Amino acid sequence: MDEAARTRRGGWTTFPFIIGTMGCLTLAAGGWVANLIVYLIEEFNIKSINAAKIYNFVNGSITLFPIVGAIIADSFVGCFSVIWFSSLISLLGTLLLVLTAAIKHLRPPTCENGSSECKYPSHLQFAILYLGLALASLGTAGARFTIAPMGADQFDSSKHQGIFFNWYIFTMYSATVISSTAIVYVQDNVSWAWGFSLCAMANVFGLVVFLSGSRFYRIVKTQGSPFKSLAQVIVGAINKRRMVLSDKSEDYYHGLHEDRSHKTAAKIPTPFFRSAFSTSCANYELGSHKKKISMKTLTAIFYRFLNRAALITEGDTTPGGSIAKQWKLSTVQQVDDLKSLVKIFPLWSTGVFLCTPLAIQLSLAIIQALTMDRRLHGGSHFRIPAGSMPVFILISTSVSIFIIDRLLFPLWEKLTKRPLTLLQRIGIGHALTIISMAVSAVVELKRLNIAHSRNLQNQTNVVVPISAFWLVPQLAIAGLGEAFHFPGQVALYYQEFPESMKSTSTAAVAMFIGIAFYISNALIDLVRRVTGWLPDNINNGRLDNVYWLCCIVGGLNFVYYIACATLYKYQNVEEPEHDCNKS
Repeated sequence: MDEAARTRRGGWTTFPFIIGTMGCLTLAAGGWVANLIVYLIEEFNIKSINAAKIYNFVNGSITLFPIVGAIIADSFVGCFSVIWFSSLISLLGTLLLVLTAAIKHLRPPTCENGSSECKYPSHLQFAILYLGLALASLGTAGARFTIAPMGADQFDSSKHQGIFFNWYIFTMYSATVISSTAIVYVQDNVSWAWGFSLCAMANVFGLVVFLSGSRFYRIVKTQGSPFKSLAQVIVGAINKRRMVLSDKSEDYYHGLHEDRSHKTAAKIPTPFFRSAFSTSCANYELGSHKKKISMKTLTAIFYRFLNRAALITEGDTTPGGSIAKQWKLSTVQQVDDLKSLVKIFPLWSTGVFLCTPLAIQLSLAIIQALTMDRRLHGGSHFRIPAGSMPVFILISTSVSIFIIDRLLFPLWEKLTKRPLTLLQRIGIGHALTIISMAVSAVVELKRLNIAHSRNLQNQTNVVVPISAFWLVPQLAIAGLGEAFHFPGQVALYYQEFPESMKSTSTAAVAMFIGIAFYISNALIDLVRRVTGWLPDNINNGRLDNVYWLCCIVGGLNFVYYIACATLYKYQNVEEPEHDCNKS
């Protein structure tokens, strides 16, 4: 097939295949992840807080390792190969989980809630369990977030890409709702083996759907490792740190196919031009008698330091105009790519402590539900599975995304005559997350008061007479917050990341979520070491204080976010030239 025919592929024809794949793979992963804490407690006799930590570690792996898949996709084999191979890996892991549930010898003898009399799993049983979790986690990580940039690559306009991202997130949450209810119900009321088998079947179906659309996909050619080129910029700038910057465009390398002799300085990309040719800034000296230097000035100085990587010196290029030594000379575009990442890093870092309280809430809410009355009403025999409680976050997010995009955003634009920016959208999500933690603390205090009034604090496996539906408001508010900040961050990083790192952009969102899950484990460990708030029997602890701690963490992070968002300028917005003589 010729290049023109390959370029014509893509568009809305590919949409049902990509969204169908996303739905099936999310259904498969959600089915075994959602009820993992309960599975570990009931079938592997693992204590509740330790089960929550394993759950957080698994979720952290699922959301952190997409960065590896994104690097491989951007640098070597492309999104298509990463997705189908990752789907196969996740299928192998899910099949191992099926075996642990179906074969009795792969589990320890059943006991009550991981008490001290229970027999813990053997080394072999742990090995098979952890291998299954590892493969399933890595496979899910490689496929789920790599689907997002591949789907966006099928469209040429940012409007269509935005529509795709909304459907991508809606599908991910909706499929997780189904897996967290229907599949979890099968696990709790039919058998774990059947529940995990449904996950495996969904995985197979998703892989088949994805491969069926292969002839329609637009396959974007990989451009080599963007991380290698970024490293080359740093090394090149260090090698030329003593060189004096030039104010002539032709003294900088723009690429093999560009005629530098006809370029003017105005044709250099604006960020590069601004930081390369401000004479007063370029010659700014640091000394005890100089004015106090602002952070903005220091950033400008660092940017000009990077510009040296594109400065052409003797021996940098061949007679044909190509780069002679890649680790000594970079293109102007490569320099600007690194600058854009440095510029957005502070904003990206705020996502870590935005998601850390949410990670803690997600796992501990399941443990709370295990101690609460999960019947629909007083005389009902049907109990909501504890592993299904996070579904209220998903339902809230899915419904809220629809309302926000169809009602709130158009109304806001009509009233203010301008759209809500991505940074404003993310900021609203920060505020709602803090409110959710405060509500969690109040509800937990109510649950503890009831447990203490009935003298249940020292009893295990006891149900506190308070409905688990008291957990719904805090989870719904958390879901509303996600409807604001999660799509906003996916769209922001896809828009602001360099063109060569589009797959990495969406994985960057998953990366700080993964880091947040690991930090949540560290925070839980810290709280357990220095306080008595989190014993294995939470009726005898102070989980409400943990939620108040999450409020404090979220509040401090929100202040940091506001500072970063106030200073940040979108890549496509012109900034006035910086005057280094101003303090």
